[in-house]
Amino acid sequence: MDETTEIGRRVQRLRAERGLTQRQLAHPEYTPAYISTLESGRVRPSEAALRFLARRLGVSYEELATGRPDRLGTELRLALTDAQRELTTGAADDAAVRYRRALTDAEHLGLAAEQAEALLGLGDCALETGELSDARRHFESAEHLLVTAGQPLPRRARAVRGRAVAHLLAGELRYACYLLESAIDELTESGLADPEALVLLYAAVIGPYMDMGAHARAAHAAELALALAPQVADPALVAGMHRQVARTFLAEGRVAEADASLAKAQEIYGQLRLRTDLAHCHWMRGYVHAQHGELESAERELRTAREMLTAKRAVLFAAQVEVELADVLRRLGRHEEASGLLSALLDLDAGHGAVHAGGAHRLLGLIHEERGDTEGAEEHYVQALALLERSGATGDLADLCRLLGDLLRRSGRIEAALDAYRTGLGHRAAPGTTTLGPAPAGPRLPAA
Repeated sequence: MDETTEIGRRVQRLRAERGLTQRQLAHPEYTPAYISTLESGRVRPSEAALRFLARRLGVSYEELATGRPDRLGTELRLALTDAQRELTTGAADDAAVRYRRALTDAEHLGLAAEQAEALLGLGDCALETGELSDARRHFESAEHLLVTAGQPLPRRARAVRGRAVAHLLAGELRYACYLLESAIDELTESGLADPEALVLLYAAVIGPYMDMGAHARAAHAAELALALAPQVADPALVAGMHRQVARTFLAEGRVAEADASLAKAQEIYGQLRLRTDLAHCHWMRGYVHAQHGELESAERELRTAREMLTAKRAVLFAAQVEVELADVLRRLGRHEEASGLLSALLDLDAGHGAVHAGGAHRLLGLIHEERGDTEGAEEHYVQALALLERSGATGDLADLCRLLGDLLRRSGRIEAALDAYRTGLGHRAAPGTTTLGPAPAGPRLPAA
């Protein structure tokens, strides 16, 4: 049955339920003959006619046009809000149950925007639980729905960012950069330079830039995000931007500014009760303390982050924190405790945290070396090298090659040591760049 026929039958049913004749329904704007033709499905009513008839029949325009009572759409949006609250305050797998239910309802009602929102939520849940292939699938489906519905790129930015984060967590740094840079370029070149979408994308690209050693690009992205932040109304988005910008401040030795950015983010996340994001702030502050030798403070912050992420069953994020915590414990001389944490991370495969597993092998290599076990240290360094080479984590690779080269040199294997050093230099050959060509063009910012 086509849409025109469905609308006609709907008008006829509602008119009969209300005991109205065609003349009574038509008065004073239309004729009984028009109503008869409409009800028989021989004419498609205009929006003005439908709005007039909806008022006469005592229903909403949407219900008359689609057959869906207003309350169903409202109830579905409420369910999506509940799912989002569950994700921010509870466990991701519990939130996923709510999102799946909402997705089924949205599909039944034919509400594309709500379907996309449910898919984005399922993608966020999958990121927290470490199901990266599921996360990518959900984000790709959401983006496809939005494209099909004719939504502009700013509305699709969350899906692009989600896909990029999934690839980043899987160790695919270059592809994560490619997705984000392409979206930034498309936004700026098409005249759709929406501040919220740009801040979301610039904040997301800082992490892979830093991991690839592209510090100049990361700093530029941070500058642009900070410049756009006053135009952003979403406090959670601003907090996320501050959290990422702190990484660039720290890389430039601007520790006080890094800590101030993290404090701003932490305050906002605490007010909004966004527990995963708040845990990320504790994690980053722990890293800042560790970088400056404040190991006891670093341990407290990192343990807080780990407890919060473990409570939310955010597997990969908790694994990242455990690598940082193990390094602090190693530096405090608590080798057994550090080794216990790291050993559990070695099972992460190339598709689920290769960078984190590589970091665990690197630290275990350091622990073995500090104990005088050069054979064990070399074995872990080599395994770390194999994992990190696939990811393109330039800074980590260069440092690892230095550690392996030093170990080989001390054991008298000079040629093997030189090979390790050359490998490290190869990864440092073009600092501040990626393999993707020129950085994306920045938006035109208003004059100060």
